[in-house]
Amino acid sequence: MLMGIEWAQVGVMAGKEWRERIRNWWVLAVALIFALFALAIAYFGTAQQGTVGFHGIDITVASLVSLVIYLVPLIAMILGYDAIVGERERGSLELLLSMPITRFEILLGKYLGLSAALACATAVGFGAGLLPLAGQLGLRDLYHYAGFVFSAILMGMAFLSLSLWLSVIAPDRMRASGMAIATWFFFVLVFDLLLMGMLVVSKGNLGSTVFASLLMLNPADVFRLLNIFSSQQVQTMYGLATVMPDGLTNPLVLLGIMLGWIIVPFLAANWRFK
Repeated sequence: MLMGIEWAQVGVMAGKEWRERIRNWWVLAVALIFALFALAIAYFGTAQQGTVGFHGIDITVASLVSLVIYLVPLIAMILGYDAIVGERERGSLELLLSMPITRFEILLGKYLGLSAALACATAVGFGAGLLPLAGQLGLRDLYHYAGFVFSAILMGMAFLSLSLWLSVIAPDRMRASGMAIATWFFFVLVFDLLLMGMLVVSKGNLGSTVFASLLMLNPADVFRLLNIFSSQQVQTMYGLATVMPDGLTNPLVLLGIMLGWIIVPFLAANWRFK
């Protein structure tokens, strides 16, 4: 499949999606939201313990993880839910398909353009949010924070891939938006509640391997684990180190699973789009 791709066509489609987000200030608005949250959490993340101020990158990342799990997937789902169904309703999809460009190239171009917009907003926003604290960060802190931002981008791309699949299968924009919000609600809010319910029903007898494997079925949980096991202090705060098998705490394994969440829904969208 990759051998026959006209990358120039993909680039044109990706550039179109990127420019549309730049023109309507979408990237700037999201980056500003991320920057404000990052700065606020860095200073006030420990306010419930009666202290304020910057207390280290590990605590800041641990606090940001909980926020990012809600915010980034929601933005990704909103960003991509009408990528295909919107074109179909406007009548522009037929025009695109009449041109010398394949359906796969259309889908890939849209995905890459939207991913670039999401990645730029995430990196710029969270990067700018910690600029006032740059003098207090060491090389190890910067490396840790860059890993957190990178994992947030990957999670966003996973949910963007899901939203693109929904955009392909939805009959209209209204139902596509409903499906996107329902998908976000399930993975971010309902999934872990169901998992906790299974633990209660099994009276704690659900094996650690089964429990860990079920966590892999949610890209938001994969993101959480990537950041939990990047720091001993964060592991202590979350208390998952004792219930996770060693094989599923390896960052490379978790990155591979996250890449699967990016690739598989996209391939499903491409299969349905043909």
